[in-house]
Amino acid sequence: MATAQTRPPLKEVDAMRCRACGREERASEGYPCDVCGTFICLVCTIRGVTICRECSAARTPS
Repeated sequence: MATAQTRPPLKEVDAMRCRACGREERASEGYPCDVCGTFICLVCTIRGVTICRECSAARTPS
C-alpha cells in the first residue's frame, strides 16, 4: 500500500479586483468594462455599473 504524500497548499487564486468598486471576486463572476475591457464584478454589474472607475473619470468633463 502506498503512503500518502503531503501536498503543499495551493497558491493559485481565481480572483480579480473589480476596477469599479475594488472588491475582490472570482474572475468568472464578472463582466468586462464597456470601454477598456477590465474586470467589473457581478455586484457592480447588477447595480448598473458597466464602465470602470478610470474610464468613467476620463469621460466626465472637467
